[in-house]
Parts: sequence; C-alpha cells; structure tokens
Amino acid sequence: IKQKKRHMGDTKHFCPVSLKENFVLYPGLKEHAAKYKEKIYYFSTSEYRDKFLMNPEKYVAHSEPLQAPPLRVCLLGIHGAGKSTCARQIVDRLGIFHIQFEEYLQELILPKTKRKVGPSLDEDHEDDYKIPEEPVDFSQTTNKTEKEKSKQEVKLTDEEEAIKANLVNNTELPREVLDKIVPDWWKKEPFRSTGFILDGFPRTVDEARYLSEQGLCPDVAVYIEVEEDDILVRLLPPCLKKWKDRWRKKKEYKKKLKELKAKIRV
Repeated sequence: IKQKKRHMGDTKHFCPVSLKENFVLYPGLKEHAAKYKEKIYYFSTSEYRDKFLMNPEKYVAHSEPLQAPPLRVCLLGIHGAGKSTCARQIVDRLGIFHIQFEEYLQELILPKTKRKVGPSLDEDHEDDYKIPEEPVDFSQTTNKTEKEKSKQEVKLTDEEEAIKANLVNNTELPREVLDKIVPDWWKKEPFRSTGFILDGFPRTVDEARYLSEQGLCPDVAVYIEVEEDDILVRLLPPCLKKWKDRWRKKKEYKKKLKELKAKIRV
C-alpha cells in the first residue's frame, strides 16, 4: 500500500524568507504554511508567507542547496557558573567568536569612564595609592587635583548612562540600546558568516522576548545550573584575597603618607 508522503521544501520546517533575508534559521508555523511545486513551506509570519508567494523563486534552491547559517549559541547561567570557561573551550574547538555581553558593555563606556564599573568592580585604582617621591604641599595638591578632576569629567550620553546603570544597578537596557548592539552579531560581518557564543545574554524574559520579536534566533540556548555551595567554593577565596590586598595597600599608603607629612613639618 502506497502512502502519500508530505514533501517538505528546501528549508524543511524553517522559514525560507528568514533564511534568505536575515540568514537566520527561524522555525516556521503550520498556520503560516504554503505549497509551491508540490512542496510544503512553513513561515515564521503571515507577512513572510505572502512575501514568498509573490516571488517564490527568490527563496528556493536552484542548482545548489541553500546555505545554512553558522552556529549561534546563547550561553546562560548565574554569575560564577563557569559560562566563560566553557565558552572558551568551545570556541577553541569550533573557531567561532566568544562574545561576553557584560564585557562588551564595559568596553562601550570605558573610553569615558576610564575604568570598569559595577558592584564587583567598585575597587580602588592603583594610582589612588601612589605616593609622590618628593615632598609637596598637600593642601595645594588636593585643590589642584579636584580642579583637574572636574575638568576631566566627561558627560555620558543617554545611551551610555543607560549602559552604566545596567552594569551598576542591573536596570533594564532600553530597546534603543539593544537595537544598536545585538542585531549586528546576527547580521554583520565577521559574526554573520563565522558564528558565535553569546555569553550572558539574554538575562531576562524581556531580553529573550526582544530576540524573538527581532527574529534573532540562536540555534541552541544552554543554561548551566550549578549548586550555590560550588560557586562559593570557587569564588570566595579569590574575593578574599583581593580584599586583603586592597586592605594591605590602604594600610601601607596611610603609613607612607603619615611619614611624608612628618618629613614636611620638619
């Protein structure tokens, strides 16, 4: 008994219009299906289905199979779960890009802030503990330093302020900021033809919804789940060491500063 088979189109259950125009494998829906040359095609939206029917030859394979996009991965997990460690091992094997989302945000505002910002990065700079080699008048130096700092202060744009607020207080990034950052990884070179692991994004339901609304689908999303005790064992010792180093530097700085002031009085 011969059974009638359903012949799928070149992109199988993925939308051919999303693949052609956005180079993204976006799953199609049965309610947005269409038939062309005895083959069934599924589309992500009814608009894409209508666009396909207006000029189907633009979206189907001819002499060669359609080219599939490179691997795109979203790697998720709480701080200290080991996302970056896993990502580095994968990119070394596959030769794709590793994008650390928070690090990327830091780089966008670093030219103006001059140092990284955030709760875990709110630490003293090395220059803060630098003692002058020759005796100076500290009252004049303090006034001069304050004037120099006021001159050097650079005003951040609204978008840069939003990025800083996100890093410091974990406030939500506006859509306008996401529009200038995220789509480029899917649509522009060299990421478009090479692929990437996006480390730490999306972090919220709204950010995941943003990807869906923009048609920016990862091929896979991996969530690394780790016990809290394991994270404490991993992160607490280096944090304590960093705190001890900062405390020691402050103590040495105060001691040297006291000796220098005593030398000036003499």
